[in-house]
Formats: sequence, C-alpha cells, structure tokens
Amino acid sequence: MADKTDLTFDDGSPVRAASAVAPFGDGWLVVQDDATHAAWVRPGSTVAVRVAEPVEGLEVFSEAAGTKHLKPDFEAACPVPSGVLLLGSGSSPARMRASLVRPGASFATADVTSAYREVALALDLRPDQLNLEGACLVGDRLRWFQRANLAAGAPTASVDVDLAALLAAISGEAAAPIKIDGVRRYDLGTIGSVALAITDAVALPDGRVLVSAAAEDTPNAVDDGPVVGAAVALLDGERVVAVAELPEPDKVEGLAVREITADGIRLLAVVDADDPTVPSRRLDLWIRDLPTV
Repeated sequence: MADKTDLTFDDGSPVRAASAVAPFGDGWLVVQDDATHAAWVRPGSTVAVRVAEPVEGLEVFSEAAGTKHLKPDFEAACPVPSGVLLLGSGSSPARMRASLVRPGASFATADVTSAYREVALALDLRPDQLNLEGACLVGDRLRWFQRANLAAGAPTASVDVDLAALLAAISGEAAAPIKIDGVRRYDLGTIGSVALAITDAVALPDGRVLVSAAAEDTPNAVDDGPVVGAAVALLDGERVVAVAELPEPDKVEGLAVREITADGIRLLAVVDADDPTVPSRRLDLWIRDLPTV
C-alpha cells in the first residue's frame, strides 16, 4: 500500500532529484543529488538546508546546463549519533565526498576518496564502476551498498565500514585508515529482464536490513535509463529473505522507517523523477506480514 505526495519547498519550487531520506530534528532530511542543499521536510513546511559548499560557484547542476559532472551526487543518508551522514555515489572523482549534517543544520564535508578506493578494491571493481547508493548502521558498523549494473560488470554488493574512523576523517581529526571489510553479494532477481539493484537501505531492530531496489536499464553508473520496475527486499546477512515488487515502477531512491507495529512496518520513501523541473515524490509505504527471523 502506498500514498503519494509531491515534494515542494515553501516557495513552490520542486524538490529536485530526491536520492535519500533520513530522520532529522522534527522532520525528515530529503537529499537532492544535484544540489548543494537538501530539503528539511517538517509538518507544514519544507525549507532548504545547506549540505555542501557551492561547486565552482554553482548550487544546482544538470545535464542540460553541462554541469552534471560537478554535482556532489549524495546518494546515501544515514542517521548517526552526531547527525545525518551523507555519502556521494563514488561514480566519479567529484562524487567521492561525505557531508555530516548536524542538529541545528550546520555541516562539515570532506574528500574521502581513499575510502572509496578501498571499497572498490574490496569489491574487485574499478573506481569508475562504483555506484554506492545506500547505507545504514548495523551495530557500530556502516553497511554501504553498491548498486548493481550488470552491463558494466558491477554486481549488487555491500561492505562494512569503520564508522568511527570515517566520522573522524570528516571532522578533520587525525585517525587510522578507514577499515573496509564484510563483503556481501546479493541477487534480488529481475523485472522485465533488467536486474533489480539496491538504491537505499535501512536497518531493522532485529539486525536484518530492508532495501529499496530499482530495475533501471542503463549501461553505466552515471547515465539515467528507463526504470521498468521497483521493489523492496528483506536481507538477513547475505541471504535475500523476501522480495516484494511495488505496484508501479517508481524509482525509489531513499527509504526510512517511520514506525514498526505488530502488523507491519510503515516506511517513508522518496522518488527521483529524473527531471529537475518535476517535483520528487514522497511515498508512504506500509508493508504487512514481514517474514519473521
């Protein structure tokens, strides 16, 4: 079951390219992957929150303007004890940055290219094959998910990251190298002959992970393509416990838990329209009969 709402700022402008969502203060932080600001969605109001400095004087980026290559491309938003951690996709050198958005809407950013290169090594990928689109906390580790692109030779996978070392690097503290381990690979199946690939992830209290996935027909980690289907899947370690196809092929790119009840789980999802002039959408999902451990 899903209810849909357009996401717009208080001035009527669209929330662009929603790529991730996380709880923030008394609302939700919706990340725009082609802008230096996120949207803080609160009851009765949606305002911009800066998450990165301008890039070459620009605040928004697009293919039409010839500036897509400059965008930070934050694709993961993970709540951590000190705020919300945003992570770039890693699909180009410009996208290997992290931002920590703190309560009060201050932020700190850092180039963490070394961590991305370690992830690529762990997954046996070239750096240009990276497309890291989801992250969640499992215990004291950050589980970071690689979005598959089988045409480019990159399967769906995840690694575990030393969160404390990553946060120290962002804050500028001297720290040990960021340890990457716990490689896992997943097969979520296909829709219309296109592989489902993970776009975001949230951890459940029992240690399992719920992920959103899209079947997007694209030849690489940078270009958009037609989305032929979407799904939500439940993971237990490396095991795919269940996959539920969504009724419409919405490109769900962000996922957050709103409430867990005796009869299911309520989720907030955000959908990227792949058009900067069209508002991203919010989906309120309700999943019933979640398989038990």
